[in-house]
Amino acid sequence: MKRFLAILSLTVLLTACGGSSSKTTEVVCKEQFWNGVIGVCLPAGWSVLAHEKLADRGVPDQVMVGFQSEKAVSGQTPTITVTSEKLGSPLDSTAYSKASIRSVTTLPGYKLIDSRAMTVEAQNVELHVFSAQPVAGEPERRFFQLSAVAANIGYTVTALTPVSISDTLQKEILLIMNSVRFSEPAPSST
Repeated sequence: MKRFLAILSLTVLLTACGGSSSKTTEVVCKEQFWNGVIGVCLPAGWSVLAHEKLADRGVPDQVMVGFQSEKAVSGQTPTITVTSEKLGSPLDSTAYSKASIRSVTTLPGYKLIDSRAMTVEAQNVELHVFSAQPVAGEPERRFFQLSAVAANIGYTVTALTPVSISDTLQKEILLIMNSVRFSEPAPSST
C-alpha cells in the first residue's frame, strides 16, 4: 500500500499547466502501443512517455510506461501509468483486481465514482473509477484504475485526471483501458 501511495504521489508530479477544452468528438484508435509486455491503443492526442523520461522525473521502477494527453485540463495534464509487480504467489486477474481496489479505498478522501466489469485477455476484472486526495495540499483527483495478471506479474493501469473532465477525455481514457492486452496486436492491414 505504501508503495502504491508513493507511485500515485509521483504520478501527480507528471501534471503540467495548460488550458482545457470540452468539445466532444469521436474517439478512435490512432496508434497501437506494444512494448513486448503490454499493449494499448492510443487515441489522437496521446503520446508515450518513455521509461527513461519517467526515471528522469523520479518515478519508481515499478512504473514501466506512461502515456500523456497533449491537452491540459484545469492546469493538469491527464496521465496514464502502467505499474508492474512480481507476485509472491499465483493470483488470477479477478483476485488481483479486487485486491487492488481494496488497497485504494483507504486513500484520503476516497469516493467511488464508478465500477464496471471488463475483460483483459479473457479474464474478468473491474475498471474502478474513484476520486481521492492522496497528497495533502494537492487538489483532489479522479483515478481510473484497472489491474490484471500475466505470467505471475501484476499490472495496474492508472489514469490520473482532475475530478471534472469532459466526455471526450473520459472516452479517450476508456478506449485505452478497454484495449489493455498482454499479447502483441495483429499487424494492421493498411
